[in-house]
Amino acid sequence: MKRYFKNVTDTIRRSVESMDVAVFDRLLGECEETLRSGHKVVVSGLGKNVPVCDKFVGTMNSLGLEACFMNTNTAVHGDLGMVKSGDMVIILTKSGETVESVYLTQLLKKRGVDLWLLSFNRDSTLTREIPKCLILELNHEGDAWNIVPNNSTTVNLIVLQGLALNLAERMGVTLEQFKQNHPGGAIGEKLRGK
Repeated sequence: MKRYFKNVTDTIRRSVESMDVAVFDRLLGECEETLRSGHKVVVSGLGKNVPVCDKFVGTMNSLGLEACFMNTNTAVHGDLGMVKSGDMVIILTKSGETVESVYLTQLLKKRGVDLWLLSFNRDSTLTREIPKCLILELNHEGDAWNIVPNNSTTVNLIVLQGLALNLAERMGVTLEQFKQNHPGGAIGEKLRGK
């Protein structure tokens, strides 16, 4: 059991360290420009990436930074209406070959959005369709078959949370602003006296 957790943490650490920091910084800068111009950051994914996207959006909203989630499946059934020209859309897909993501990308390219890809495959349909890519390396998912979305979704969460927290710093979000957005729970109680 101990070996399993060591393997997982080592794999995740190596994957995060494989990130091109210059590309991440470019993504961060474009997110900042998007928000400062009055637009929003949209994240889109399927399957196990859905709760990862939800967590990112929840963090962004608690910081007062405009973000929303668009399920890749329901996008073509009307949810595309949330995406406006000038918004940024980040598509999450491990393989870069997911049919729904490829179709959504083709539709988004007609909408005047700043389109980014977060993936683990350097040579895919979507890396060819979306020039702005943050690609991470991952040598194993951590399950017996190397197929269950496990380590990849954890890495996606780490990257997106890093994006949210660095954006908050760049945008000058204050503790007082966070406090106004988070009055409940243990956090709200802790901040009540501050």
